[in-house]
Amino acid sequence: MDPTLPTSEQLDADVSQPKTLPYLLTVEEEETFYKRVRSLFPHDVLDVARETRLNRVLNRIDKNEVDIVLVTGNLLLSGGAAASELLDTMARGQDGPQLLLLATSEELETLLTDMKAGTYQYGKLPLDNFELKALVESALQQITFRVETLRNDGVDAGPHSQPILGRSRRMRDVYTQIHQAAETDIPILILGETGTGKDLAAQAIHENSPRRHGPYLPVHLGAFPQELVASELFGHEKGAFTGAHERRIGKFEQADKGTIFLDEIGTIDERIQISLLRLIEQKIFNRLGGRETLHSNARVVAATNENLNELVMTGSFREDLLYRLDVFRLTMPPLRERQSDIPALVRSFLRRFNRSIGKQIKGVESDCMTLLQTYPWPGNVRELKNVIQRAVLICESDKLVPANLPQRFTIEIQRASKITFEIGTPLREVEREMIIRALSVSKNRTQAAELLGISRRALYNKIERYGIT
Repeated sequence: MDPTLPTSEQLDADVSQPKTLPYLLTVEEEETFYKRVRSLFPHDVLDVARETRLNRVLNRIDKNEVDIVLVTGNLLLSGGAAASELLDTMARGQDGPQLLLLATSEELETLLTDMKAGTYQYGKLPLDNFELKALVESALQQITFRVETLRNDGVDAGPHSQPILGRSRRMRDVYTQIHQAAETDIPILILGETGTGKDLAAQAIHENSPRRHGPYLPVHLGAFPQELVASELFGHEKGAFTGAHERRIGKFEQADKGTIFLDEIGTIDERIQISLLRLIEQKIFNRLGGRETLHSNARVVAATNENLNELVMTGSFREDLLYRLDVFRLTMPPLRERQSDIPALVRSFLRRFNRSIGKQIKGVESDCMTLLQTYPWPGNVRELKNVIQRAVLICESDKLVPANLPQRFTIEIQRASKITFEIGTPLREVEREMIIRALSVSKNRTQAAELLGISRRALYNKIERYGIT
């Protein structure tokens, strides 16, 4: 075996390292195409590895570690259920990697009849190096195009993170802001409720910036006792305080030439705020207990679900630090304000948990999706993720149904669906309120008309008559 060829164990170890180059995985019993692709592309242009087992390939795709999969036709034809699952995965479109299928004419004739629309290209064997290189370059161009169009459909938050999904107007604005922020090198402040994906937005800014080849270090400040936050950020020297038995390198020192994400920025005390202000303004700091002045060129992205202006008014947050952090502001919208994105998020979580739990749930029944889209989601996308994970775990059919959701969903919809009128209320007001409520719990006007038992044309006439917007 080629000693330079990555083993499965080495590939697993690489999961913890940030992916900075497009990643191509050859799937073959021999090392033929791995060696050929490796010889055709410089190491600083494309990462190449090899795998022989389709189940491991599916696992790596599920973890979003792979950009291009090169597979041979004979392996797909003999791969059984794993091969079928790989082809189904490739039909995900923009959510999945590029597939390069290399096969003989006979194999292609058999395989292409079963392959639905998806992100794949194929080459007929035998294939010379010129043709092979052209295929790989074409796949690389598709990846580049996909990244450029992400601001319209979603944005990549890194190889090991759930992508930010959604096509609503609010999310399209977010994608535009992420790309604008990535093109600059100024401090970024991300605002939003808990569970809206502030951490994913921060990582997406890093992944799409010139600093993407450097480290990305998230620090959740609220998880540390205040007396340890300074040590975590700036490091300390041996003997700096009780328990400091050796020198510690802080996150700012580790994140030099990369990005540091400071979550829950409003929780830090004034002493740390002063040190942080100095670092942002002058790029210098000292370890705790140290005299040496150190430099850090780390870009700062901060986030909070608190109102920092109110904290400034109460004196718990420095106004000058807020001004330094709030150079470029990005606000993540709550899920209740982008309910049209819920179906795409649900499909993404379904794929994810089908694989991890070992289920084959194909979709969501319409009444279950209605519950998901009308629920207010106080915990936002994080709550949706947990709800779908639980639903997949307990589901006993091929589709999620209302019974798979927590009881709070039924209670919430029942509360929203009941209307009480006092005797003597004019019928005009009763009808108008019924229409407004039906519209509020429906996905569209057609569904609202069905709930009210009238035609869509009649509903449109009544909406116009009552001046309902």
